Amino acid sequence: MSKNVLSTRQLATAFIVIFLWGMNFVVIKIGLKGIPPFLLGALRFALVAFPAILFLPRPKVPLKWLLAYALTISLGQFAFLFTAMAVGMPAGLASLVLQAQAFFTVGFSATVFGDKLKTFNLLGMLVASIGLVLLGSASIGGSASQVTLPGFILTLLAAASWACGNVVNKKIGSTSLLSLVAWSALIPVIPFLLLSLCFEGAATISSSIVHISLPSVLAIAYLAFAATLTGYTLWGSLLSSLPTHMVAPLTLLVPVVGLSAAWILLGEALQPLQLLGAAVVMCGLLINVFGAKLLAQLRGAPA
Repeated sequence: MSKNVLSTRQLATAFIVIFLWGMNFVVIKIGLKGIPPFLLGALRFALVAFPAILFLPRPKVPLKWLLAYALTISLGQFAFLFTAMAVGMPAGLASLVLQAQAFFTVGFSATVFGDKLKTFNLLGMLVASIGLVLLGSASIGGSASQVTLPGFILTLLAAASWACGNVVNKKIGSTSLLSLVAWSALIPVIPFLLLSLCFEGAATISSSIVHISLPSVLAIAYLAFAATLTGYTLWGSLLSSLPTHMVAPLTLLVPVVGLSAAWILLGEALQPLQLLGAAVVMCGLLINVFGAKLLAQLRGAPA
């Protein structure tokens, strides 16, 4: 089987990951109904770390980079994302807006590593920015499916944190992704607990744990075992067996699953302006991912 063609097994693996990560946003919404955002983050990463670190070797990564990875892609991303969804960011749109991390990553990499921005990168950023402005302009009103401005801004901050983690990951280089995720999960637990204590209060923490519901327990288990450990394990297997340019574009399907699942399970029907904004953002993402290939084809040169 050519490395440029996905086998049936690899295709099935890819769709499992896409489904797990797309459903992740609906599960977060369910979890937040019974657990405040910072406490949810602490419980999620505690369950990611234990018992996984008992069976996985510590990644051969300097402590400073392990800390940087954990504080950006774990603590920063999910502190902002969980809070955003707690204050009104719809699950489906969160799955889409979070993909702005692709553009933040390009920009941060250009700053840190001197990577040159291509024409299609800039065009993709411009198109996606127009879509984000359309989504942001929908932050008026209070319907269940309406974007709130604080939620929208916090989701963009989550995307920026994810992008910072991507830059750190690039700095780290080749290592076991699963070991990196599991061991780095130890680090954000205490900061999440401190944030929960400061902003949510000891009484809320105690009440949430004592009166925790079955849906909340299942949500935490899903976030830790399905979305994180299983998702990253399968994703790592794809990255190790296929060229990156074949695997990376598959994440574009995550917001498709997220938007669909939120509509079916949570009744998050998008307003016309939101639909337009979502479509424009997706166009920007497509240009960013496939722009080089399209440009090469237009010029009659190999992609």
